[in-house]
Amino acid sequence: MPIRILESLDAVPATAWDGLATASNPFVSHAFLAALEHHDCLQPFGWQPRHVTLWDDRGVLRGAVPLYQKENSYGEFVFDWEWAEAYQRAGLPYYPKGVVGVPYTPATGPRLLLADPDDEAGANQLIAAVHEFASAQGLSSVHWNFTDARDSARLDAGGLLPRTGWQYHWHHRGERDFADLLAAFTRDKRKKVRQERRRAAASGLHFETLHSDAAGPADWDAFHALYVGLYQRKWGVPTLSRGFFADIGRTLGRRVVLQLAREPADDTLVAAALFLRSDTTLYGRHWGCRRNVAGLHFELCYYRGLEYCLAHGLTRFEPGAQGEYKIARGFLPSATRSAHWIADPRFRVALGDHLARETRTVKRQIAALGQHSPYRTPA
Repeated sequence: MPIRILESLDAVPATAWDGLATASNPFVSHAFLAALEHHDCLQPFGWQPRHVTLWDDRGVLRGAVPLYQKENSYGEFVFDWEWAEAYQRAGLPYYPKGVVGVPYTPATGPRLLLADPDDEAGANQLIAAVHEFASAQGLSSVHWNFTDARDSARLDAGGLLPRTGWQYHWHHRGERDFADLLAAFTRDKRKKVRQERRRAAASGLHFETLHSDAAGPADWDAFHALYVGLYQRKWGVPTLSRGFFADIGRTLGRRVVLQLAREPADDTLVAAALFLRSDTTLYGRHWGCRRNVAGLHFELCYYRGLEYCLAHGLTRFEPGAQGEYKIARGFLPSATRSAHWIADPRFRVALGDHLARETRTVKRQIAALGQHSPYRTPA
């Protein structure tokens, strides 16, 4: 079946792209990826779309891979700066390289998008096509980031170098509501969570859950101002534009969730947290606030997200990258996966040895962090 490389998602109809099996993952939807392109979000760090697509002889899209060509390693959350330095010391160029994934989004999901999820021949053809394109373009490497279990197995079988990381995730254990969740905590951890929630409640702010199909222009204006303000205070680059947020709010509808805190007197937005969701999983993405309020960050970004999962039947909550403090709030260390194609055979061997040692260390770290679980040990 023919392969086509697309430099814009506008080259494929949204219905065709979204007809591929994506397990309702919002980040690989046509709407999300196209919004990044349409609103200049890719430009600050040079994500160049090179999406690899597989078509049948009738012109029907059978599979796709969201691939980007890059000249740096910003916005990926699978860190390879030391690899780039090693290439430089060896007198070899590390950039340009390829990244399979979603810009600025450290969320596990499908990377081999297939009309038939069991199409192993199509999956293998896409994997080969990505690496053939990389070779033809002189890319040093291709990094398949935050792959789900099925794609990780396919890439392992294809001989790519596996890499293990970790984040802090919540998994449903059968709890009926938030009180039921806290009942499973140890006494001290339960007390701490209740104290934090009381502090947030004592602020007098009005809390609201808003799906984006109910959000208006003023809501997106206020949210984007909070988002930009947070990055400016941290000397970061706010890559996502106001137009991007409004666009995904319009196109993804109830798959975009806002947790808001307002002043009751005049309805001014004080803080907000943005989430996206699939059929099973809630993903915490961005937050911002106008002023410091005790307990507010935990309330909007974690506790109200947990309540949302329990109320809507979601079984997994990925609140974002990093943060050991999440453990005490019910988010346990969970392994994440990436896979790496390295063009240079010498570096392939060296990095393979490095990653084998790194994986052993990561697994020990995950096990050690898991010892701090807030959940009571079953009798």
